[in-house]
Amino acid sequence: MANFKELGVEESILKGITEMGFENATPVQEKVIPVLLEEGGDLVALAQTGTGKTAAFGLPIIQKIDVASKDIQAVILSPTRELCLQISKDLMNYGKYVKGLRVLAVYGGTDIRRQISSLKRGVNILVATPGRLLDLIRRGEAKLSNVSSVILDEADEMLNMGFKEDLNSILAEMPETRQTLLFSATMPRDVESIAKNYMHDAKSLTCGSKNQGSDDVHHSYYMVRAKDCYEVLKRLVDSNPDLYGIVFCRTRQDCRDIASKLVRDGFDADSLHGELSQAQRDHVMQKFRDKSVKLLIATDVAARGLDVNNLTHVFNFNLPEDVESYTHRSGRTGRAGKKGESIAIIHSREKGKLKRIEHQIKKKFDYCNVPTGEEVCKNRLNYFIDKLSEANTEDESITEIYEEFLSKFEHVSKEELIKQMISSEFYRLINSYKNVEDLNLSEKERSFSRRDERDGRDGRRKRDSKYNFSTFAVEVGSDSGLKPVDIIGLVSRITRSNGVEVGAIKIFSDSSKFEVDSNYEEAFNQAIATGIRYQGEVVKLTKSSMGRGGRGNRRFDDKRGGNRRFDKKSGDRRFGDNKGGRRKSPNQDFRNKKDRRRK
Repeated sequence: MANFKELGVEESILKGITEMGFENATPVQEKVIPVLLEEGGDLVALAQTGTGKTAAFGLPIIQKIDVASKDIQAVILSPTRELCLQISKDLMNYGKYVKGLRVLAVYGGTDIRRQISSLKRGVNILVATPGRLLDLIRRGEAKLSNVSSVILDEADEMLNMGFKEDLNSILAEMPETRQTLLFSATMPRDVESIAKNYMHDAKSLTCGSKNQGSDDVHHSYYMVRAKDCYEVLKRLVDSNPDLYGIVFCRTRQDCRDIASKLVRDGFDADSLHGELSQAQRDHVMQKFRDKSVKLLIATDVAARGLDVNNLTHVFNFNLPEDVESYTHRSGRTGRAGKKGESIAIIHSREKGKLKRIEHQIKKKFDYCNVPTGEEVCKNRLNYFIDKLSEANTEDESITEIYEEFLSKFEHVSKEELIKQMISSEFYRLINSYKNVEDLNLSEKERSFSRRDERDGRDGRRKRDSKYNFSTFAVEVGSDSGLKPVDIIGLVSRITRSNGVEVGAIKIFSDSSKFEVDSNYEEAFNQAIATGIRYQGEVVKLTKSSMGRGGRGNRRFDDKRGGNRRFDKKSGDRRFGDNKGGRRKSPNQDFRNKKDRRRK
């Protein structure tokens, strides 16, 4: 393993990173830094979250900056405010002893006037979220004509959040001669298209296998009835008093429900979802970072870009719809060489989805038995005993208290004292788990069926009965490459919120329909008047209903093997087989049968 000096990092930067505790480079740093310092050119680097990507691109960028210039020379784009702030903080620490280095973070949800003022004073490295940077460009405040390097960090997450058009607009403002660096944990098609369209002869570096999970994360699952999922989570948290982790849920309502149940049951937990204001979000994250909250309950959208160290566990209370989201979830733990646990709590219908994730990340999920009430209590007791054994008894202040304590328990035997201590410490736990049922399914109930496999492949979103939905239609479909993730991104842009609940999505060849939480209907009504942009063009958005099929003149395959087409003039549907012949209309068949009955 190489050290940073061997990789060509300058002395002033070495001094800063040494103070941060950096000694040897991680695999991604060892591969990327020499390429950026010596070879130049565009680069696509595929590496998991938490492998040291920020230093991999940050150290060479700082070293190449001309601090005498006040122009923006490097732009780093990140998907969220939290990650944007974290990157800028890291860069300032790396360049602590680089005299005159100016780094600025710009992001939404805060006063743009202060950011404009800082830009006017001069900035070397600009770290930005796409939406805010595009706003600054349009105001003429962010001048990118002298940018020599642009870094797309967490590119897959930015595309998942619907920033594809923003990225296209931003990259179009930069010089053709710039160096473009793309860092991503996964490599879906949209990321590949960015690399193809905006990079020239890009070199590819991969740490691990494409879309593969980290080797430092252990993947396991518990399979139970759907109604028992919370009880399983509760038992696992009670069994691991030292855990520090995130519980991922599909909807914000699930986040609120689970967080409130955990708090009710005595756990330090809080929720993070799209309905929180920025101030509320910052407050929750501060509590989580200083560990006054040990469990964060979050949706995928709300947790994007979080950079929290030393997480021990990630719980998947609901498996995500796509494999890339699972890769990002599990990547929150097992960082910087430390081991982590990614646990899925599933019911039998989700086994197929689990198999699909296993295949993609090339990791095996270990099946685990749900701990019984007795096992939970024993785990906590053993933890308590270990803590007592490790306690420091040499402190003089402890000795003084001990003498007073001893005098009050002179009449109590050692055995009785231990019994009273256990009773006092574990009374709630013992009573909580007294005579609880065994939640483990039988082997037959856990068996994998073809139905499970179908469910695992089914990516359609299902209606959540907790929400009232409004339905909208947009005149773009699969022929234009539209996918469900694009619909979700479109919803985020229209509502200017990252946690809006989306119901059913139906994508046809040249149109699509989708359901959105009715609380955001007003934002969509405004978008109906102006239209929305997709791939640089304005497309029509309308209010609709979630019926069957797409637009009337759309062709699609019929289940019987022929093609079906709606004839506007006759108001009838005609059928043609694959050989070019014609079938009779089903209306004609009905009339013929009716005539025969009359005869």
